[in-house]
Amino acid sequence: MPIDAAAALAAAPRSREISWDAKDVQLYHLGIGAGVPATDPRELRYTLESRLHVLPSFATVAGPGAGGGTDGLSLPGVEVDLARVLHGAQLLRLARPIPVRGTATAVSRIAAVHDKGTAAVLVLRTDVADAEGALWSADAHIFLRGEGGWGGGRGPSGRLADPVGEPAATVERHLREDQALLYRLSGDLNPLHADPDFAAGAGFDRPVLHGLCTYGVTLKAVVDTVLDGEVNRVREYRTRFAGIAYPGETLRIRLWRERDDTVRVVVCSVERSDAAVLTDTVVRHL
Repeated sequence: MPIDAAAALAAAPRSREISWDAKDVQLYHLGIGAGVPATDPRELRYTLESRLHVLPSFATVAGPGAGGGTDGLSLPGVEVDLARVLHGAQLLRLARPIPVRGTATAVSRIAAVHDKGTAAVLVLRTDVADAEGALWSADAHIFLRGEGGWGGGRGPSGRLADPVGEPAATVERHLREDQALLYRLSGDLNPLHADPDFAAGAGFDRPVLHGLCTYGVTLKAVVDTVLDGEVNRVREYRTRFAGIAYPGETLRIRLWRERDDTVRVVVCSVERSDAAVLTDTVVRHL
């Protein structure tokens, strides 16, 4: 049965207090592959508490309801099977740098519901602020397979024209065999990423990597390659999850400079003949 779009849109916003500290940040950074080589000063910015900087994509795991998960799927009008849920796209806007430790209020609501025919798409919007003001705003686009077809609007496509010319840089990032098992300790315990039987029931050969793990791996590659490791220069980061990645694979990350404040990114799987993983990916920065 399709979701009740009217009830979902009319549901009252959900407000939660979230908090994090240096250990949460370090665990997240390790979950996206930071710390290799372990003694590299550039990696110690992500792993050593005395030098710690927060990669902005940490916002997606800063606490339940922080803006990157599927907590909104328990709202009125939305009752779905996790095996039929796919994370379609993610947008993050930073108001200011994320502190190493903090307490904030996250206010979430369903901002839009789109009918794609064979699927529904929910846009879960979360605004996060602490005592000093706004920190970040996040939109998670969630595909609910088999929940479309009620006659609603399709919504915008979000597709961008392909980057022009040769990339300014290409880097490769190898994913550990246990990458998903490590990343899930930051909060996303969906069995799709750990349980082979559950993954098979969802139509996959084996557990797949969290899309938001790839999201973090990619932003770190952009920061390290283009922004001289300066995490606080990131102002906005968006992507579309065009395909899956598996733990143990290698990601090929191609970067294009567009204007002085924009990086375009395409991410593919090396082992699967450049199969698309992330597309329509943009990092805006200072």
